[in-house]
Amino acid sequence: MMDDLKLALKDGSTTMPQLLMHWADTIPGDLAMREKNLGIWNRVTWSEYFAKVRGFALGLHAMGFGHGDRLAIASEDTPEWLYSDIATQALGGMTVGVYPTNPWPELDYILRHSKSSMIVCGDQEQVDKVLDAEAKNGAFPELKLIVCVDMKGMRGYDRTRLKSFDEVVQAGLDHAAGRPEDIDFFRDCVRATRPDDPAVVVYTSGTTGPPKGALLSHRNLLVASYPLIVQFDLKRERYSVVCYLPLCHVAERVFSTTLSLMIGGEVNFAESIDTVQVNLREIAPKVFLGVPRIWEKLQYSASIRIQDARPMAQRIYHWGLGLGQAHFRKIEAGGQLTPVERIKHFAATILVFNPLKRFMGIDKVHSGFVGGASISPEVVRFFRVIGVPLYQVYGMTESSGLAFFQNADKTRVGAAGVAAPGLEYRIAEDGELLIRHPSVFLGYLDNQKATNETVIDGWLHTGDVIEQLDNGEIAIVDRKKSIIITSGGKNITPSEIENALKDSIYISEAIVVGEGRNFLGALLQIDYDTVGKWAQAQGLAYTTFSHLSRMEPVRELISKEVQRVNDAFARVENIRKFVLLKKELDHDDGEMTATQKVRRNIIETKFAAEMAEIYG
Repeated sequence: MMDDLKLALKDGSTTMPQLLMHWADTIPGDLAMREKNLGIWNRVTWSEYFAKVRGFALGLHAMGFGHGDRLAIASEDTPEWLYSDIATQALGGMTVGVYPTNPWPELDYILRHSKSSMIVCGDQEQVDKVLDAEAKNGAFPELKLIVCVDMKGMRGYDRTRLKSFDEVVQAGLDHAAGRPEDIDFFRDCVRATRPDDPAVVVYTSGTTGPPKGALLSHRNLLVASYPLIVQFDLKRERYSVVCYLPLCHVAERVFSTTLSLMIGGEVNFAESIDTVQVNLREIAPKVFLGVPRIWEKLQYSASIRIQDARPMAQRIYHWGLGLGQAHFRKIEAGGQLTPVERIKHFAATILVFNPLKRFMGIDKVHSGFVGGASISPEVVRFFRVIGVPLYQVYGMTESSGLAFFQNADKTRVGAAGVAAPGLEYRIAEDGELLIRHPSVFLGYLDNQKATNETVIDGWLHTGDVIEQLDNGEIAIVDRKKSIIITSGGKNITPSEIENALKDSIYISEAIVVGEGRNFLGALLQIDYDTVGKWAQAQGLAYTTFSHLSRMEPVRELISKEVQRVNDAFARVENIRKFVLLKKELDHDDGEMTATQKVRRNIIETKFAAEMAEIYG
């Protein structure tokens, strides 16, 4: 990497479109991204990437999009997502991400609040949400153009303001062809972008209220991501990722957009969230980011797979895993493996750990990251035992994704790492983490009151309660708003108990309740796959999730898991009563955010019957 580029990346004195133009000029034929279509992984080079962005930007410009305008994107992860994103920024506009799983009322709120003048929809489903919102709430005052990537099934739609993605690109090329003086227009636009320009609007998940649109600049994103490049020696030949989390999520934006553009790395688009593990095996990425639920699912998939293996394979698996866990605990306590233990560990690596990693598609990962929510220490231990270097990272939308992260020298299980170089932090009297750094966002879109409450005298109030550990790392206790105060005045951290409950392969979601009550209760969601497999082994017939969760033997199974957790906690932290949910928590029903976080602010009302069953 050239010295001047390194400096620009370090201090954030460049922009995402300028980085794309740099790679298109210096390594035009190198691989930038791949997308699977009809079973074939299709390559896109940096020059093709740049050409698509240029064509779409010219099309937007020809249709009236300009500096300061906002373009929303409601789509699954595709190359067109990135083309639209960078093209918008190149014209001095702002990209507004909309989760593809958002129901129409949430899309309606974001489009109206952001005053987006154009929207890119992935397919007919997303276009229908826009049209439904207009039919039920009235036309969007600012919305001038709807662009659709996949036009399948839309032959009869009114095309007055509906265009296909390719039509916009072609309109831009036709416009440029008729104006020779504009031949360098796009490059001039790219050069004119400024590091401190607002580039993206990321709406918070809205766990405790309406989503807020966080404004992030190019500099915010670059300076937040740069420490990872230095710490983990990320470079083009060591960087390939699978893009599967929604690109409007700040974490996926960091890994699939920002870091890729900073180092010229390779992005591979998963076919869907359901095919991530298959795509992981096909791609074998070198860097992998997973939210806790993804790492949990990978672990569960191995546990389920081994149950179908032959008895000898099962014995070898459990021998290797038990050996690895014993060795990990010894090293964690500061001990050293003996020569005999090292030989045994090598055998376990060959017979168990390497095949496990290949099955999960993470055998080439040199840097694995987990963030976005708290994760069970047991899940972290599992992956480290089998040889996956898994590092906890901490950040939030308002800090541009990253603020603290673990490294090879700071890997305490349950901790969240050390501060990124140059980041200042302090702990308020109530334990809340405050940070100050150039990565702190510009503020909330059209919400100065919320901005003033969040950033005070330059310090970002994160809303997270933390502990300072003796090795320099921090540990996240919980969200301030999530801490439960019982009627006896005891402060309870629910996330620790919830993670312990979710360590069970039979429990996929746990919500600890008890605010203002005299004991703790829990709403538990069974894992349909693992509990279903257990039920089949017991000869129990069932038809649906609801049927399975109502069965008394299932309740007895979960009761034993709850008791196991209770034995590990103080009496005041014990779950005295629990209810098994009769349905899976769902984003469409408003119970979870698009990032699969429980909306705690609606629990008492949404599950009033279940709460009454616990507390009467």
